[in-house]
Amino acid sequence: MKFRTHRTIPITPWTARNYWELNISRISILFVGLALFGFGEAFLINSYLGNTPWAVFAQGISKRIGINIGWCTFFISAAILVIWVALKQKPGFGTIANMIVLAFFLQLGTEIFPIEKGKFYFGLIEVVLGIISTGIGSALYITCGLGPGPRDGLMTALHNKTKQPVVRVRLAIEVTVLIFGILLGGRFGVGTVIYALTIGLSIGFFLNVVAQLFPPKK
Repeated sequence: MKFRTHRTIPITPWTARNYWELNISRISILFVGLALFGFGEAFLINSYLGNTPWAVFAQGISKRIGINIGWCTFFISAAILVIWVALKQKPGFGTIANMIVLAFFLQLGTEIFPIEKGKFYFGLIEVVLGIISTGIGSALYITCGLGPGPRDGLMTALHNKTKQPVVRVRLAIEVTVLIFGILLGGRFGVGTVIYALTIGLSIGFFLNVVAQLFPPKK
């Protein structure tokens, strides 16, 4: 196996031909991927070194309205889907599953993983675990081909609407939610910065692992 990052989305034996082509194995892989993604975000939250940008935003809202971060993540995703309608973006099965499954496992992870408040090096381990878990989860759920998550779909919809480069659109979204999250009281720190600098590499690496281990059927 060549250990490198993958620059495209690989075709796998479980990749769907459309957003609603469902079977048990594809749905199972999708759910495992989303669960790992949710756990990845939970690791960063419990590290107390800084959340992912969207989790900073969700945590800030959570503190303001008094419901847990899992529910806040769900409601944020639901609100984004409303924006999708205005932008004429069509959801898939994976979009709906992302909204529900990711939020559930994010909340579950915050309840069962160790909380490393005030323990920098143990917290750093959770940050690394979070980045790895999110990378694996992303590689699995993206290759299912059942539709982008609400946040990814917002990026592509705004890209299509504004004709701005994807990187610029994604950066604008991430910076905006991060700033609002910080103002609302969400946790920003070194973990947030490490995540931002390495998550792309993590996803690219594990996409390559998936491509190498599970080539498409001939």
